[in-house]
Amino acid sequence: MPKLNITSKEPSKRQVLVSISLTNTSKFIVLSSKHIANINRALKDIKSDFIADFIKADQQELTIITNKVVSLLDLSIIEKYIKNVDAIDLEDLMLP
Repeated sequence: MPKLNITSKEPSKRQVLVSISLTNTSKFIVLSSKHIANINRALKDIKSDFIADFIKADQQELTIITNKVVSLLDLSIIEKYIKNVDAIDLEDLMLP
């Protein structure tokens, strides 16, 4: 299970941090706009008003910038999506 943490830089923005290997980060970020659209579609299906705005990456994690505080249900949707992305090697996900 990927490690998902919620932090906030400023009151209007929220971040979901996903610890992930550099190889997986590269694979995921190539199609980041597709992933944002799919995450938002999955959230819309559960009638969430949470929206993922964009994804940025550094060497050890993906940061998903959102429009508001993320609920546990929203986190589980994002986690399920990331685990089901074909390009991600689940063995390289960093466990909590």
